[in-house]
Amino acid sequence: MYNYKLTIQYDGTRYNGWQSQPDGNTVQDKLTEAIKQITNEEVKITGSGRTDAGVHALGQVANFRIPLELDLYKFQHSLNAVLPFDISVVKAEKAHWNFHARYYAKKRIYFYLLTKIKSPFYSRYSWYNTTFADLDIEVLNRVSEILLGEHDFTSFTRKKIETPNRLCNVTRIRWSGNKDFVIFRIEANRFLRGMVRTVVGTILDVLSDETPEEKIKEILEAKNREVAGQTAPAQGLFLYKIEY
Repeated sequence: MYNYKLTIQYDGTRYNGWQSQPDGNTVQDKLTEAIKQITNEEVKITGSGRTDAGVHALGQVANFRIPLELDLYKFQHSLNAVLPFDISVVKAEKAHWNFHARYYAKKRIYFYLLTKIKSPFYSRYSWYNTTFADLDIEVLNRVSEILLGEHDFTSFTRKKIETPNRLCNVTRIRWSGNKDFVIFRIEANRFLRGMVRTVVGTILDVLSDETPEEKIKEILEAKNREVAGQTAPAQGLFLYKIEY
């Protein structure tokens, strides 16, 4: 058996997320079908983590095992030829037999795009609101620093979550901006379901509070999703990179 590692990009607009589901139409399903079409082998693809419906990826990583030694150049070319236009394998490589895309990951990096201007070319990949042009980057960064370090992020995940361990170690969190966009970047060892989008939405919500730093601290310590803010729309979120 051989173990192969794929680096994948996808526009998540048309899909029900990464993870295979009973009703299908996921990125994982499309990859599995494409590999079978090329190799005539049933494979189980393991991703570095889930992305929700509508969320995009620039650097999703997955691995699969197969009893065939593949010509990686031909395999990648063939795979991209049969995959839908909005999914692309940007790198295919052999991996150590023990490599596991999820369990070997040391850091996951996401960014979220907010746009200051209404544009038909930005709407598919960012969240637009007329108030975003007035956001204060310095304040955003000051409020966000409360979330650095290892914390229980129960307040920032879905109410119904199977994972008993809600601890995540956020190693970097940063807002920046330019003429058209406000960009949020967050790095951590792991993320809970819906966590990044809820962090973005909640930080924006607490800006109206007299003491936003204290408010975000209270929400974090409450360990209760009901006290946190809105969940930012899916289209602005990108899985940027996985570090091993």
